[in-house]
Amino acid sequence: MSEPHSVWELGAELGEGPVWVERDQALWFVDIKKKHIHCFDPASGDKQSWDAPEFVGFALPARSGGFIAGLQSGLARFDPADGSFSRIAAVEPNLPDNRLNDAVTDPTGTMWFGSMDNREVAKSGAFYRFSIGKVHAAGVADIEITNGPAVSPDGRTIYLVDTLGRSLTAADLGPDGRIGPRRPFLQLTEADGYPDGPTIDSEGCVWVSIYAGWETRRYSPAGELLQRVRFPVPNVTKIAFGGPDLTTAYATTARQGMSAEELDRAPQSGDLFSFQVDVPGVSCAYVAD
Repeated sequence: MSEPHSVWELGAELGEGPVWVERDQALWFVDIKKKHIHCFDPASGDKQSWDAPEFVGFALPARSGGFIAGLQSGLARFDPADGSFSRIAAVEPNLPDNRLNDAVTDPTGTMWFGSMDNREVAKSGAFYRFSIGKVHAAGVADIEITNGPAVSPDGRTIYLVDTLGRSLTAADLGPDGRIGPRRPFLQLTEADGYPDGPTIDSEGCVWVSIYAGWETRRYSPAGELLQRVRFPVPNVTKIAFGGPDLTTAYATTARQGMSAEELDRAPQSGDLFSFQVDVPGVSCAYVAD
């Protein structure tokens, strides 16, 4: 395993949602607070960016082409060809201070995503699922900052993050799309930092990025800590596996809320990083839209 190094000196306010899109052979991710969608092509070194109309929590590839983007007010189709956004569904129109935050597509093409209070004050966040044009409540709510979810390679286990609660829970995922009773998977301490975006590799291990913790960690499906990867920046938000063999890990980071002194100590905060891993990731499924 190699040490992380910056591949895009971006200085993102809140980099998030990295996803390797095989049809593009490129990494897509967002800067939530700057309202940007980014694309990095490692083969050519090309870097592209698009403006979003609202805070944008994620952009996941759709089966019909383009992307499904999570905006503050709901889901929208994003077309990189012309940079357009077209509304699919409003989410939580009764909670104007909420925004969508993080998402994943399971092996069936169902997209799972969460909401949160943009002010990070109220426990108004909840998880949802989206498939074939419809949004359904996932039955998990009252969370201040949702992250993930992540889904095991066999589609049978879902992992849900409560960032300010410093916890990650696991639950069985039924064939009907229903989440079973949650069970503890990981509880961090104040000294650890905050669990941010989780990602699953091909062995079913859970990579959890640690906000304010300077690292990302790999846990076994049983919750055993297997590896730690240290970063030169404190706020690691999420990783995604990419490259031809899915053994290049890309990590988004953030600089929001950092003082000038803290940025002097960690000037690469907000950059996109990469490092090599021994166990490959899992190909990203496309959203059934």
